[in-house]
Amino acid sequence: MRHLFFHGKRALACLLLVAGLLCALPSCAQRAEWEPNGGVRVLSTIFPPYDFARQIGGERVQCRKLVPAGTESHDYEPTPADLLLMRSADVFLYIGGESDVWVDRVLASMDTSEMTIVRLIDYVDPLPEEEIPGMGDAGHAHDHEHDHEEGGEEYDEHIWTSPENAEKMVEAILNALIAVDEEGEETYRQAAAVYEQSLAALDEALRQVSDTAVRRTLLFGERFPFRYLAEAYGFSYYAAFSGCSTETEPSPRTLARMVDLVREEGIPVVFQIEFSSGKAAQVIQAETGIEILTLHSCHNLTQQEMEQGESYLSLMQRNVANLREALC
Repeated sequence: MRHLFFHGKRALACLLLVAGLLCALPSCAQRAEWEPNGGVRVLSTIFPPYDFARQIGGERVQCRKLVPAGTESHDYEPTPADLLLMRSADVFLYIGGESDVWVDRVLASMDTSEMTIVRLIDYVDPLPEEEIPGMGDAGHAHDHEHDHEEGGEEYDEHIWTSPENAEKMVEAILNALIAVDEEGEETYRQAAAVYEQSLAALDEALRQVSDTAVRRTLLFGERFPFRYLAEAYGFSYYAAFSGCSTETEPSPRTLARMVDLVREEGIPVVFQIEFSSGKAAQVIQAETGIEILTLHSCHNLTQQEMEQGESYLSLMQRNVANLREALC
């Protein structure tokens, strides 16, 4: 897949060179983006771990995330300032999937002896990448150079879309916070327990949707970052592309197949995701008259959503409502 962000070996070498130079900078530059005496410095690459950390940490932590609000996370490119933040974090959180290959390489070039690093995909049972039913001739948008260079099996990195996985991520973040701030252990544990109750309630709401569903098929006119959610609750799914494909429009053959599926299975809703142009969903709607709804993958928020205080839980609760409309 082409979401390595820095295109080609030369650009990656430049990134590593920048990281090496940053490691040599004086410490006075390291704290530029952190509040003095603001508590444990927690840095996440994307929104879900960032949100989990701030829910658990409360006033004892200051959380930052690398991908700015309003940015499509697969288009993100780290800046020198971002690399400074990485170097000066007390706790660094990242998923560890294919999109984070650059993270592993930058961390390998840094002195991380005073950082607690949490690679969250290690705390769940990851699912391998797969071809999505209904994709027609779209296929995966693989970066073959990357595949051969890294080797091994590729895993679907959207682990947080399952509340059960979210709970495992929360536990990993909780332990990391305790490791760097033992005095806050009781505060962290209490906050985590309350948050895990909310995750359990979210899980129950999704199970109610599954138990009362009159149909089980989800149709996506674009990418599909919800495999963990679908697997957890027994939903089947069709999508124009796989999880992180950089294709912008499905082929006519794929669209025709999806229109046929709507008619064959009586599907009432086609989904789009956040930051989507919605073009494919609009074509399917125009051909069939079905409704377009959004399922939010929680990768990132718009600036407005950040200002409104949206959270992983609020977005997932909205997802529950839209799943209920589509399936029940």
